[in-house]
Amino acid sequence: MRDLLLQCAGVAAIIVAVIHGLVGEMKVFPRVQIEPVQLRTLIRLVWQTSTVAWAGGGILLIATPWMASAPARHWIVITLACVFAFAAVANAWATRGRHFGWMALSAIVAMAVAGY
Repeated sequence: MRDLLLQCAGVAAIIVAVIHGLVGEMKVFPRVQIEPVQLRTLIRLVWQTSTVAWAGGGILLIATPWMASAPARHWIVITLACVFAFAAVANAWATRGRHFGWMALSAIVAMAVAGY
């Protein structure tokens, strides 16, 4: 059951990452005016860096049950729980709780910690 929770957390992390990337490209960046253009490119790339990082974290959570190392499982789960928890708190604070992202990120944290 623990392994299944970790894998569900991983799948959810990948889904959240894809939604985050798509929302940024389809809803956020078409509406904002950022000058100079180089700064706009930098902000867009930083946005997508979190998308790639969350997807990578999801892949690690999916793969964790097959790792023969207990310390690897420990540090992967602890590190990613902290990363996703920080993202959930930041999302809730920045949107004053009106965006569903903090709930999805919190669910990932809960599943990962329960699967620990």
